Amino acid sequence: MAFCIITDSASDVPESVIKEYNLFVMPTPVTIDGEDLRDRVTIFPEEFYKIQQEGVKEIKTYHISQLMFEEYFTPYAERGDEVLYICFSTGVAGTFQAATLAKEEVLEKYPDFKITIIDSHCASLGYGLVTERLLKMQKNGAPKELIIEAAHFFCNHMVHDVTVQTLDYLYAGGRVSKASFVVGGMLDIKPIIMTDENGALKATEKARGWKKARERVLDIVGEQGAELDKQVVGVVYGTEVEDAEYVASELKKRYKVRDVLMGQVGCAIGAHTGPGIVGVVFLDAFDERFDAYLK
Repeated sequence: MAFCIITDSASDVPESVIKEYNLFVMPTPVTIDGEDLRDRVTIFPEEFYKIQQEGVKEIKTYHISQLMFEEYFTPYAERGDEVLYICFSTGVAGTFQAATLAKEEVLEKYPDFKITIIDSHCASLGYGLVTERLLKMQKNGAPKELIIEAAHFFCNHMVHDVTVQTLDYLYAGGRVSKASFVVGGMLDIKPIIMTDENGALKATEKARGWKKARERVLDIVGEQGAELDKQVVGVVYGTEVEDAEYVASELKKRYKVRDVLMGQVGCAIGAHTGPGIVGVVFLDAFDERFDAYLK
């Protein structure tokens, strides 16, 4: 019986991590002009952002359904494997509820199946980074119980610190008011987006101009990060690779972070932010017990 750590594609886990750990990533659904697609399986970020920027096709996203989860969980139950699933935040999508309902259905047929579903309260590389940390702990011999404890700790202390170039996509999705959209466009206002206690994405600050917003993102890391020189932090981006590389370089220069994990935002988040997104995910607390397995 294997202990398997899995996640979904809204975590934006880099392909390098997927290959290194043979990680199973459940694809998030997206529809484009009514065509049902799967994030990073039948559509990839580069193609998605090109379609989005053209602005002529209708794009919709929805969370992985209960039936899909049942199909994904069943092979593990059949093999007698145990699963730890790090799940997209309930503050953003209904993924956790659908996964929990699927778990109950699978247990009806396989009552000995062991699966732990953790609501990460994170989005994008926030829980992609959690997943990568857990996989590394497992590779380095951490016991299962400590890995699950670490999962809760990392999820509860992961800070999301993101900005976007335009309010267009947030407005289209109903995430900013018309007044904020109009005024923000006139004054070149960029929101600083973070997660609240429920794992929902909220604009907490404003900056005037893209460069100032990018610098504010970096400042927040220094203000809220814990023992950054011992952390691997995540940098997220849509199509702004140069901005992401600048942020990664500054993180190393200013805060001497242990390393940077780069992750491109996929359909689940990108549909609502647009391609012009850059940000950092990092921990605001540190625990030596877990770090012993991350060196």
